[in-house]
Amino acid sequence: MLTVDRLLELVEEGVLDTVLVAMTDMQGRLQGKRCAAEYFVNEVVPQATEACNYLLAVDVDMNTVDGYAMSSWSQGYGDFVLRPDFSTLRRVPWHEGTALVLADVEWVEGGHVAASPRQVLRRQLDRLAERGLAAYVGTELEFIVFDDSYEQAWQRGYRELTPANQYNVDYSMLGTARIEPLLRRIRNEMGAAGMYVESAKGECNPGQHEIAFRYADALSTCDNHSIYKTGAKEIAAQEGKSLTFMAKYNEREGNSCHIHISLRSAEGEPVLAGSRQGGFSELMEHFLAGQLACLRELTYFLAPNINSYKRFVPGSFAPTAVAWGTDNRTGALRVVGHGQSLRVENRVPGGDVNPYLAVAALVAAGLHGIENELPLEPEFTGNAYESGKPTVPATLQEAAQLLADSKIARSAFGDEVVEHYLNAARVEQAAFGATVTDWERFRGFERL
Repeated sequence: MLTVDRLLELVEEGVLDTVLVAMTDMQGRLQGKRCAAEYFVNEVVPQATEACNYLLAVDVDMNTVDGYAMSSWSQGYGDFVLRPDFSTLRRVPWHEGTALVLADVEWVEGGHVAASPRQVLRRQLDRLAERGLAAYVGTELEFIVFDDSYEQAWQRGYRELTPANQYNVDYSMLGTARIEPLLRRIRNEMGAAGMYVESAKGECNPGQHEIAFRYADALSTCDNHSIYKTGAKEIAAQEGKSLTFMAKYNEREGNSCHIHISLRSAEGEPVLAGSRQGGFSELMEHFLAGQLACLRELTYFLAPNINSYKRFVPGSFAPTAVAWGTDNRTGALRVVGHGQSLRVENRVPGGDVNPYLAVAALVAAGLHGIENELPLEPEFTGNAYESGKPTVPATLQEAAQLLADSKIARSAFGDEVVEHYLNAARVEQAAFGATVTDWERFRGFERL
């Protein structure tokens, strides 16, 4: 991590020549500018910079689409301000002479852009702070590595790619050793970019791996998540390989992004542990009850794409049942740890999740439980896939309708934010509905 003063020194010494100024878009991707270091120091540090406001009103392919109140052709697609958050300033070791800073998004005339994912999370964290609480979060991103470059993968239509491992390498030391040069680069260079790397392990799908990072305050974790996701892809590209975080690449195990969350007091003391059953505090019971009560209504923020819902298959380690249990991987909510390490793991998100929106949803759900003192139902033991409990929405359409009808979501996030992301869901559904897939061709070309 860098201070502005240290950045100035490195620029004067000729060590740094480029500074990336990035915001996170609706998909959690980094968007922004590569600034010459001298320009950044002289102009951006004292004044900020600007970018087209369509960055929060386009689809995944960067196509302009209708339906967004904040940005449209009728409004001229003007600019908004990228205000650097200098607490995020750091070196980017996988690019020579380069630093990066994340930015908050503001209107030119002043005021934060409510639908900006980073601002959505900030608002929920402010609500927690009003109660003397802070959220600490860890995200566990899985990805699949291929020996094909991104260019080769594109040319092949992402079909018949060669995974970096040929079989299930879950926890296999031999399996991770096969691609240790890539994993080691990612681990070490993320560490050099200010992240606390814990470990790497193999997963079930051929070529699937996970690199784990130490938990941190919620905003820092989400910042690091987005930087890591971009950086891992860039490092893979430099090594002539490709990797994907998409929730469900094929019919085998999908890429998950389990999110661990705990709460602390303003003084930094853990507050979820206590003397109640299971070692819970009363606050923990209400917090967890809120997660259960809100999960279906807020699933869109955890699973934002058509492909996200392909993960939810019984017996796949991706959840279907809205149930909680102690160290039980069959339900949506798994309670892990004890004492000061007590926390809730939400197993719904996939690797395609926007971390800011997902964590904002978990905080909002927890606050709903706390504010309404919701009682906690008994934990579920056994196979939650066969529990008969309510299930996670099965499609994006179902999740979007639940969000649209949710009074909890509108109260927590505001109508502006809810309507903005409902439009994103409509855009995604319309794009998929207009697409003729390989499945349809194989099924219908001759036989229908």
